[in-house]
Amino acid sequence: MKIAVENGCFGYKKGEQLLQNVSLEATDGELVAILGPNGAGKTTMLRCMMGFLRWKDGRSTIDGKDIRNIPQRDLWRTIAYVPQAKNASAAYTAGEMVLLGRSSRIGVFSQPGAGDVHKADQVMERLGILHLKEKKCSEISGGELQMVLIARALASEPRILVLDEPESNLDFKNQLIVLETLSRLAAEGMICLFNTHYPAHALQRAGKSFLLCKDGSSIFGPTREVVTEANIRRAFGVRAVIGDVETPENVLRSVLPVGIAQDGGQDEPKPDGNVRRIASVTILTRDYEMANKINEILHQYSELVIGRMGMPYKKAGVFFISVALDGTESEIHAVGDALGLLPGVSVKTVFAKEGEEAAENDQS
Repeated sequence: MKIAVENGCFGYKKGEQLLQNVSLEATDGELVAILGPNGAGKTTMLRCMMGFLRWKDGRSTIDGKDIRNIPQRDLWRTIAYVPQAKNASAAYTAGEMVLLGRSSRIGVFSQPGAGDVHKADQVMERLGILHLKEKKCSEISGGELQMVLIARALASEPRILVLDEPESNLDFKNQLIVLETLSRLAAEGMICLFNTHYPAHALQRAGKSFLLCKDGSSIFGPTREVVTEANIRRAFGVRAVIGDVETPENVLRSVLPVGIAQDGGQDEPKPDGNVRRIASVTILTRDYEMANKINEILHQYSELVIGRMGMPYKKAGVFFISVALDGTESEIHAVGDALGLLPGVSVKTVFAKEGEEAAENDQS
């Protein structure tokens, strides 16, 4: 399945375009981040994409069919929307809120049956929130409410999940819970798109990103190519440093804003990512189900693979995979990024030293 926006244009006021010729697409198993500063139109973008607002020009499609021509009942069985938690009603219990997600699966005048209640309970149990079932939405935390809203969306059994700032106003722990949930859903084949204020979340979780600028322009593509220091400066008006943070389990991309960008400032030249390098990628996982996903990614980049070796360590239940690659820095980083997005998978990439550097070390 594929959802796409084709040359979308929108403005609230006559003659003023908030969104100009925006285009993006997402297919099964992809997690796409939508970024931009306050007021750039991220939520408007989602509302237009789903048909809540009408594009002035352009269109949204699902598998090539204009979203406006899809019957509403069929549309909302395919796509589910998670609004910002602050917009949720506090009158319902968490269980009642999740059960509302079954409305697209039952008749207009029908009441939820035992099967619908069971499905809602299953989703809540899967997300670890079944203990909240009888609590009022006004009595639970922001992070818990966000998970309830995600559960409501999943209760409709959608193929596409769209979320509006799902990790905003949450503490670190609840942000990680929400992001890990999205990663897991995408790994299972669901299409997930989410608005975010956090470029680091896009770098660490999303295979593709869509960056909106205040002038209505946009950039879409692989996250490493979209979320760059130059593009952050352009979109957010800040100077930022992007680097790798090494943890015991993984190497994560992170973003640190360091100052307000001055008009006319020039970006520092960056190293050429097209230089060919030799690298080794080490992959560890305890999740046997991820093996097929890992193999799919390595097959996708098979022209870079020099060799590979896999070894199960049954005593600890860990699978080790080592892959040798020959390609440009950008290509090798793309392999590591794709593998690093898989939940429960640890990845580290080590580049061979360059010729001059290696020769100097050999002489010392």
